[in-house]
Amino acid sequence: MLSEATGWSIVPPTVLRDGPFGSGMVQLWIEVEPRVDPFDLIRVGDPGLRRMALFDVIANNADRKAGHLLPVAGGHVYGVDHGICFSDEPKLRTVLWNWRSQRFSGDELEVLDRLRDEMDGPLGAELGALLAPIEVTATTTRLDDLLRRGRFPRPDPDRPAIPWPPF
Repeated sequence: MLSEATGWSIVPPTVLRDGPFGSGMVQLWIEVEPRVDPFDLIRVGDPGLRRMALFDVIANNADRKAGHLLPVAGGHVYGVDHGICFSDEPKLRTVLWNWRSQRFSGDELEVLDRLRDEMDGPLGAELGALLAPIEVTATTTRLDDLLRRGRFPRPDPDRPAIPWPPF
């Protein structure tokens, strides 16, 4: 739902389903473009990955690996959502540090501002149905911090910045 709220279509369509061990999520299978190497996209700083990097900061993604990047025909790149997000503790670990300390574009600031407004309305309610209240509050706080700072964060020197293994 956060991916949909950004308008960036980062996370493949995902639904909740009942299964043999209880409820869980199911994502649409994405056929990747086999000629595109995710590491090459990272090295060149693909513009679509900039949006994914910002999405990961908002969601506090603790496990963005190169293997979680799904390039498709036409140039779009999806990011596998694996559920290691939205912690109330700072846990950002990602291979997408290309934009650290860079200022947000006007479009990015507009999305952040809209998301922040929606956290007090429909987006906050939707997330609240799936996350603990402290996780929803932490997401709102991250949005406030991003808007106040106006730039991508730098890696925390006291935490691992890249997940292991990176692929």
